Amino acid sequence: MAREQPTVSAHGTLGTLFHDAKEPRASDGEIAWYSARLPRTAGPVLDVMAGSGRLLIPLFEAGFRVHGVDISEAMLASCRKRLEARGAATELFRQNVTALNLPFRYSAAFIAGGAFQLLTDPTAALDALLRIRAHLIDPGVLLLDLFVPDGAEHPPGAPVVEVRTVAPTADCRIGVRSETFIDVGLKRIDVRSRYERRDRHTITAREDEMLALTWYSEDEVLTLLKDAGYRDVSIEPAACPRDDGRHFAATARA
Repeated sequence: MAREQPTVSAHGTLGTLFHDAKEPRASDGEIAWYSARLPRTAGPVLDVMAGSGRLLIPLFEAGFRVHGVDISEAMLASCRKRLEARGAATELFRQNVTALNLPFRYSAAFIAGGAFQLLTDPTAALDALLRIRAHLIDPGVLLLDLFVPDGAEHPPGAPVVEVRTVAPTADCRIGVRSETFIDVGLKRIDVRSRYERRDRHTITAREDEMLALTWYSEDEVLTLLKDAGYRDVSIEPAACPRDDGRHFAATARA
């Protein structure tokens, strides 16, 4: 009997609208970081856990042949729509990265924005790395963006509550109230969120979301990549440094 694949956290419709409005595009520095490390002429590259194209679309516009895969139908629909608005299209797949099985092979793959850490089960993380490696051909570059949260060393005494609002259009606002729980012993972050959409002054939709993340030290990431059969494994400065923890990147070859 085939082993059941673990569920990966995924944004729904309102979560996608919120994050598209909050950060529709990667920063110039992040785009430059990936552009400098991804091969341009060796074949297509794969944006794993691509979301709605925050990084995929600007890399596509920069001339990369980039495909995307994600588990969220809402995110992929947004990515497809945003590409179409630019008169563009590329291959987008809805799959669980732990069971990745695509009809293409890639010269490189990358997981940006700490999304790899949504794989909270170590076995699932290893499965994902193995499945990605099976899709890589020469030069077989893998890039991972990772972080260790501030709470790993200074855990808060109570859940951290945040309330944020964005305005995708003049008449629409998406608000979210989130509670973040950090368990240092389990190396786990649980985020419970409720999104509300207001059109003018009326609440027209609500959506609850539960996301879970883990984190790795630099040495743990190196070990995980080597266990998955990668070589030339190294740690680099983060693709997008931030002040909400310790951010770094891991690079490897299949």
